[in-house]
Amino acid sequence: MSSKFFLYLVITPLVIYGLSSLNINGIFKKNHVVAANVFYFLLGIALIYLVTNCLYDVFLYSI
Repeated sequence: MSSKFFLYLVITPLVIYGLSSLNINGIFKKNHVVAANVFYFLLGIALIYLVTNCLYDVFLYSI
């Protein structure tokens, strides 16, 4: 297995736990549940990607 894949496995639960603390009810209008779910999904994918690549680059170039 690749080290980047291992980082994805470690970072994904951390990002999901971090996203659970967000309260975005004030951003979306009432009864726009689908829009809120899509926002959470896209934000989660983006954060997982960014944090994983940041840590991978730090570990790669610090050696």
